[in-house]
Amino acid sequence: MTEVHEQYMQEAIRLAQNAAAQGEVPVGALIVREDGLRLGMGFNQNVGNSDPTAHAEVMALREAGDFLGNYRLSNATLYVTLEPCLMCFTAMIHARVARLVYGAGDPKTGFTRFLDEDRLAMFNHKMEIVPHILEEENAECIRAFFREKRERGKRRWLKNQS
Repeated sequence: MTEVHEQYMQEAIRLAQNAAAQGEVPVGALIVREDGLRLGMGFNQNVGNSDPTAHAEVMALREAGDFLGNYRLSNATLYVTLEPCLMCFTAMIHARVARLVYGAGDPKTGFTRFLDEDRLAMFNHKMEIVPHILEEENAECIRAFFREKRERGKRRWLKNQS
């Protein structure tokens, strides 16, 4: 199963690259039904859409819901390059996503920082969670984005000093 997860995660990484190309934090998400049908995809669009909810996962959930004409995604797996935040994780619970597969952990705002196993057990929907698929590749994508962003800021600052 890991090989299948890696294949879909590669697609999510390509979506994250779309976000980076638009100056957004590079996070990509893909929703796949158990028969392999791609239901929805998304990448971060918070800045471009002036929308704090335009996370990759939410964009993919919206597209999948539109595609199916139903917000319930009970036979679907959501692949995302970065551990979801609480908002996105809760949206997946409401959508009844069967499985979450994520790449890099998020030590600042990832849902696992706030929800331990006891709290996860309190939800009425139980979702299989598969962490750390292509973790280093996903983490490096985000590190590179912020490294470049800091460097651009430094170049701008040096230019203003001359």
